[in-house]
Amino acid sequence: MPHRNSRSIAALCKLLVGLQVFSLIGWAQDQNAPVTALNIVILDSDGAINNIKQRTAREAIVRVEDQNHKPVAGALVLFAAPDNGPGGTFVDGLKSLQVTTDENGRAQARFHPNATTGAFVIKITAMFQGQSATAEIRQTNATGGGDAGGSVAPTTGFRLSGRTILIISAVAAGAIAAGFAARGGSSTTVSAGTATVGPPR
Repeated sequence: MPHRNSRSIAALCKLLVGLQVFSLIGWAQDQNAPVTALNIVILDSDGAINNIKQRTAREAIVRVEDQNHKPVAGALVLFAAPDNGPGGTFVDGLKSLQVTTDENGRAQARFHPNATTGAFVIKITAMFQGQSATAEIRQTNATGGGDAGGSVAPTTGFRLSGRTILIISAVAAGAIAAGFAARGGSSTTVSAGTATVGPPR
């Protein structure tokens, strides 16, 4: 009986070793399997709004995956900013940057926005084993407090007479009120809502 049990144990050990070898062979084959398709996943900075006053922007980060959605290490990734208009530069003031993905399939690029406000696109191209993929990161350059050229002053209503109603800015409201006061007009009330100015006497 002990001899029989020992043979069973030996057979089980051989089976386990065989399964391990089979698993290792399968893993190696999977690792060496040719890449038949690439996919670019945007991880960060898509839709970002860059502060052109501080020249700050979020780093563009992407991941390159194969046909099985596994990360591809050693892929070549090209980041390209617009040649003109809103946009910016990468390292050394260049409009494009070439990066190789790490073991997690990630590639990143530090970006510096230029002084032109507006929306733009950073184009991304990944290449590996004869395969390629493209993607886009959309960003916007803006001033820290909003674009002064596109801002609209708050408006308020003014009754200058019983028949005339004008919609003007709050700044102009203050100027009109000061003018009436200088001419000896009636008292003036200016508030955040609708301001009413009495007609001159």
